Order: sequence, then structure tokens, then C-alpha cells
Amino acid sequence: VQLQASGGGLVQAGGSLRLSCAASGGTFSTYGMGWFRQVPGKERTFVATINSDGSSTNYGDSVKGRFTISRDNAKNTGYLQMNSLKPEDTAVYYCAAARYGGLSSNYRTYQFWGQGTQVTVSS
Repeated sequence: VQLQASGGGLVQAGGSLRLSCAASGGTFSTYGMGWFRQVPGKERTFVATINSDGSSTNYGDSVKGRFTISRDNAKNTGYLQMNSLKPEDTAVYYCAAARYGGLSSNYRTYQFWGQGTQVTVSS
């Protein structure tokens, strides 16, 4: 499956962005999905995950209560709604899909990755 992430940009602290992850070439509805982020010189870190049918989600501690992961299997698209953004949320955000249809915060679970989209939050 191929993934295309979009929706990043520059936003002021306290603002919102919605990232999208469009999937093609596979049965998206059977894949678990995750969002990760990375800043230069640091490891890729877990942001959020959702299971294949969208019934369960899990979040990294730093984004709980601010970010919401969702998916629309009819549109083969996943989303990450980011509210109350902070400068420390600045990173390249990656969407990922896994043949394992459950939840996973481990990037090694995911076989397919999008190209990343830059999110910059100014103070």
C-alpha cells in the first residue's frame, strides 16, 4: 500500500491543523494505522494509533487530550486532528500502515510509510 501524507504547515501556538493520509494500492480497511513524528537528530516518536475498523485508539502521553486520530475506510484515508498546538509539536509527521490490524506504538510494527509532512508551530 502507498501512503501520501498532507496537511502540514505553519501555525501559531494554540492553533490547529488536520493531517491527512491517503492510501492506495491495498486493502486499507484491514490495516492498523499510526502517526509518528521526528525532529532532526532525534528518533521517530509515537503520536497516535488506530485499529483497522476505527473502534480503538491510543495516544502518546504528550498529545493526549489535544490530538485525535481517525479514519474513513470508505475514502481510504486516515486523519490526525491536532488542536492546542505547542512549539514542541514542531516535527515532520509520518503516517504508517501495518498488516497487523490492531493498535501499535512501535514503529517496527509498520510496513508502509508516507513521505512525511512538516508541521511548524511558532510561539
